[in-house]
Amino acid sequence: YTRFVGGRRTSGALYSGLDESRLSPMPKRAKPTYLAMDKENQIIGYVPLNRSDSGKARHILIPVVLTLRMKTPTPPPAHFPPWLFSPTLIYENEEYHKRMNEDSLMHAPEFVIKPRSHTVWEKQCVRLHCTVSGWPEPRVVWYKNNVTIDPMAHPGKYKLESSYNVHSLEINRCDFDDTAQYRVSAMNSKGELVALFSFPLVGLVPEYGINFETHIVDGFGVSFGREGETMSLGATVIISPNLPRYQPEVQWYRDDVLLQPSKWCQMHWSGDRAGLTLTHLNKEDEGLYTLRITTKSKYETYSAYVFVRDGDAEVEGAPGAPLDVTCQDANKDYVIVTWKQPAVDGGSSILGYFVDRCEVGTTHWSQCNDTPIKFARFPVTGLVEGRSYTFRVRAVNKSGMSRPSRASEPVAAMDPADRARMRGTSAPWTGQIIVTEEEPAEGVVPGRPKNLEVTEATKNYMVLSWNPPGERGHEGIMYYVEKCVSGTDSWQRVNTEIPVKSPRFALFDLAEGKAYSFRVRCCNSAGVGEPSEATEAITVGDKLDIPSAPGRVVPTRNTDTSVVVTWEASKNAKELVGYYIEASVVGSHTYEPCNNKPVKGTRFICHGLVTGQSYVFRVKALNAAGLSDCSQESEAIEVKAAIASPTPPHGISVLECVRDSMVLAWKQPTFIGGADITGYFVDYREVVNGVPGRWHEANIKAVSERAYRVSQKKMRMLKYQFQVRAANMAGVGIPSRPSDTFVCEEWTIAVPGPPHDLQVTEVRAKSVVLLYKPPVYQGRDPVNGFYIDIKEASAKEEAWRGVNEKAVSNNYMKVSALSAPYYQNAEIVVEVDDEGVISLNFACSNLTPDSKFVWYKNYEEITDDTRLTIETKGEKSKATFKTLAEDDIGIYSCAVTHTDGASSSYTLSADELKKLLGISHDHKFPIIPLKTELAVELQEKGRVRFWLQAEKISANAKIDYVFNDNNLSQGEKYKMNFNKETGVIEMLMESLRPEDEGTFTFQLQDGKATNQSSLVLIGDVFKELQKESEFICKEWHRKQGPHFVEYLSYEVTPECSVVLKCKISKKDSGIYEIVMKDDRGKDTSTLNLTDQGFRDLMNEVFGVIANSSTPLKIQSTEEGIRLYSFVSYYNDALQVTWHHKDSAIAFTDRIKSGVVGEQLWLQISEPTEKDKGKYAIEFFDGKGSLQRTVELAGQGKATSPTTLDRARVAGGLPDVVTIQEKKALNLTCNISGNPVPDVTWLKNEREIVTDDHYVMKFEAGKYASFTITTVNTTDSGKYSILVKNKYGTESADFTVSVFTPDVKK
Repeated sequence: YTRFVGGRRTSGALYSGLDESRLSPMPKRAKPTYLAMDKENQIIGYVPLNRSDSGKARHILIPVVLTLRMKTPTPPPAHFPPWLFSPTLIYENEEYHKRMNEDSLMHAPEFVIKPRSHTVWEKQCVRLHCTVSGWPEPRVVWYKNNVTIDPMAHPGKYKLESSYNVHSLEINRCDFDDTAQYRVSAMNSKGELVALFSFPLVGLVPEYGINFETHIVDGFGVSFGREGETMSLGATVIISPNLPRYQPEVQWYRDDVLLQPSKWCQMHWSGDRAGLTLTHLNKEDEGLYTLRITTKSKYETYSAYVFVRDGDAEVEGAPGAPLDVTCQDANKDYVIVTWKQPAVDGGSSILGYFVDRCEVGTTHWSQCNDTPIKFARFPVTGLVEGRSYTFRVRAVNKSGMSRPSRASEPVAAMDPADRARMRGTSAPWTGQIIVTEEEPAEGVVPGRPKNLEVTEATKNYMVLSWNPPGERGHEGIMYYVEKCVSGTDSWQRVNTEIPVKSPRFALFDLAEGKAYSFRVRCCNSAGVGEPSEATEAITVGDKLDIPSAPGRVVPTRNTDTSVVVTWEASKNAKELVGYYIEASVVGSHTYEPCNNKPVKGTRFICHGLVTGQSYVFRVKALNAAGLSDCSQESEAIEVKAAIASPTPPHGISVLECVRDSMVLAWKQPTFIGGADITGYFVDYREVVNGVPGRWHEANIKAVSERAYRVSQKKMRMLKYQFQVRAANMAGVGIPSRPSDTFVCEEWTIAVPGPPHDLQVTEVRAKSVVLLYKPPVYQGRDPVNGFYIDIKEASAKEEAWRGVNEKAVSNNYMKVSALSAPYYQNAEIVVEVDDEGVISLNFACSNLTPDSKFVWYKNYEEITDDTRLTIETKGEKSKATFKTLAEDDIGIYSCAVTHTDGASSSYTLSADELKKLLGISHDHKFPIIPLKTELAVELQEKGRVRFWLQAEKISANAKIDYVFNDNNLSQGEKYKMNFNKETGVIEMLMESLRPEDEGTFTFQLQDGKATNQSSLVLIGDVFKELQKESEFICKEWHRKQGPHFVEYLSYEVTPECSVVLKCKISKKDSGIYEIVMKDDRGKDTSTLNLTDQGFRDLMNEVFGVIANSSTPLKIQSTEEGIRLYSFVSYYNDALQVTWHHKDSAIAFTDRIKSGVVGEQLWLQISEPTEKDKGKYAIEFFDGKGSLQRTVELAGQGKATSPTTLDRARVAGGLPDVVTIQEKKALNLTCNISGNPVPDVTWLKNEREIVTDDHYVMKFEAGKYASFTITTVNTTDSGKYSILVKNKYGTESADFTVSVFTPDVKK
């Protein structure tokens, strides 16, 4: 037979097999190749010849055409069949070439294989094929019902492919809308040919005889992430019946592309939940994600969009990272890297991009270009053949460099033919094999390269492409590229040092605006071949223009957080990549990107917008040359849910029937379309002998109520059906289903007709409120009450039961004692402000843009504003009473429209009214609360203290001190203090004089709040207080000099001796004299405690103190090391010296000493090696000294004690205790520490010992108690508790104030 190969007609014989006699022997260096060739004479694969052990070739059961390329001088080999070179065949071939011309090659399209009709299952994919021949190559167009199929108009639905004259149409996820008449048209200059086909759809195939039902619940919504984060998507899948170990097919798609597990995404399936984890978000991960669960009987899908925002820039103002880095046209030492520009430029234009490469197996990135390039495509040269690389791209502007993009997939630097063989792919099979064989051609200089052309031209670089020569021998060849400036004949070699291996080459550093011609030479070990034909002169510059700005942008409402944006495509845009959409809040003039990954269509849903906010939008187009100018701003649009016409009403019933009219009622639509219903339209039709007639309009003007009287003449005893349509601002909805057939006959029954317009509101976990309207037909007597029935929704009709035993007269009723799942809803809150104004407040968090708050009293809408003022702001509504009175008693409720029944009520009863009026009065005339009333107490020196404590008072409060209606002021006689933290207010007087008898008053004012407290000091009460004050004053002065701490007393010893004793103050020197006298006379004893005598006494005391000291101990603290010793008593005059290594220590900020109670300590902060050694504390008693020593040898490195080890007062003691005289006082506090601390109680810095008056206990090492059995005025003062262990000491203070009952009165 005859066929065309590369424009020549060749002839050959068809045969079904090859035997050994027809194959040439195998030369040592040349191997026969058996190549599958397509109709353009291109290699498309290899056919191996399997030989048996005997050397005979097995039969190839396909027809082949055998052609031999031989050198002209070489005679035909003897081992080839002689018929291959017969003169007849050669003659026919020569004659054909003589007759060949262009017209004889051209012919009309012809379907070699026509598309055939298919019957496919619902939800499956179908692929339709056809093979078309013709010259020139025909243009193939697919049609559905005579409408051109455009894949761009239906993203993901259709896919068109053409390869090797094989054309295919893929229809994804077929449904019944795809059942249609299809045709494919092939047309060229010689004519047009059309093929028709169709395919019907049927249901999916059951698996194992079981019809599976699949439901996807608890799905993922629109999600927002940021670069670098991890995001998880998931949904619960319910498959029924639930078969153990049944495994459905779970697939995830992004933008209708099936995802495969990788380091970027991981799929999970747990048996009832499907999950997808995006381990490291990049902008490439943005898109529409679809979960598809497939069984043999059906499949279900669930989709939501994922948005990925730019990560924080490493440099402020830097642009976002580029995305979608891919490698194209990879060859032995060359690859083209492409990417997409980012949506965010950082506030200044992007200057260009840097391309980095990394060899697979290493972590080192090297920059490929020295200067930034603006074109989103860059040829990378200098690759090492056989190695694999990944690439990334960075953007740069005047502020700095962006983060790098996600790395591309690895690409190998190798010959494309070798790559194809390694991947095991080939072109579509044409049914023919051409077997060629070449003889060895050693030392052959390669021929001219073919088809040289400039495939890409920018102002930064140009890319040349060519085909290898036909004559090149068997060894590899390389190439030299030469350039020539237009208008000259001087050719200059570009790559002088290293020839290139790939038939691709990128030229840089060309002068912009100049024109160049190019040619290529081949070279091998035999030499350099002749140059190829030169290209036409090409001017250096960008050949691809930036797209024009998109056309008109139109936003439309979608949901309460999204807007649908459509626009007109850029005109004459070449190699369009997609569009970026930006949004701006009206008035802000700041645009934010809505998508970070370009979209290819002209419609996009912008999510993540703020409900109720107004936005404007603009669009930019982009291709490899860059981003277009922005489109014009769209009109502003408020973000709220789209409005649709309402769904049909339902539940049509008859409320009354008379001779020529019927009153109908119906229920509100389940979905009102996002806007208030403006009215209803009623239609009717007559039913004659069971056959319905034509519909007629009952009302031309919409009715607002859900009840309507249909009146027509001659309606009596006729049968009718009715339908109702609801209308809103979006239009009139579809009609309801026809009602039951009703007969128009007059009602004469005595009982009333049915109530109507039953509504359920205020739904709670255990109660609901029912609203209803009275019947239109009342019967013989007026309606005097209503009965409510109830049943569970799933129960039978016989399960209806009564709720109320007695009829209720209201048009509403609250039904309680229900059993339902937990239900939470907001309630009405009653508030009384500082001015005493009473208001009802209701908040709703799930508002829609069209929601409104409606207030009711006794479930009738409040339209009169004489009693109430209603104000709504945002998600809150307030109903304020103007003057609350008995007329306002009732049930107040609030409902929010366009929600899931958000409502609540509040009952204002007579008792509640009285309570609110009392609270309002307290707010209008507030009182400052007091912890204690005004009291008086006597302090040291006989000082008189008037004081009270407010429970709550601000720092701006004003205090007036009044005596007998005269204001007192700060001065020598009166000292006033106001502690703003504790609320203690006091006035101090040094003494009481006779003119101070009278009434003392403290007047408090804090904003609007006021209060006062008075204390009356007159008569005996004043005199007694004055007397006691004078006594305390005298006692204080007595104790300032030498005085008896305990007066003279006696003690009888066991030997019946009488010992007289007294106790004097320890710190005072002087001469002490004792006089003893009786009737017989007197005797005097004098003790001189002045000068040396007092010093001798104190030395004795110091000696006792020194001997009572405990051995030195070491304690590790948070600051460092503490050395300490305890003494039985400490006096400030005691001389103490600390030594280190027998030398006195010089104290610094790091080394300090001190005394806490009876503990003497030395603190060493941040100890070092130099601090080791012997330490001593030395006590001096005037005559000698006493030392306590310890060796410090590394103990300080022990772990510091924890907070729990240190002695602590955990709490329980008040700051101030006010108690009445002759009462008992008991205080308890918690103590912590390990070891158990020692506890000491102090009064006015002096230790207290347990006796009949003071009782102190420490129980279980945790609880310390302090008791004064009978309190008197001398017990007033400052008290302290001191706790200590080896890890530390802590104290807590409190004040006791004692008052007498008579004085308080």
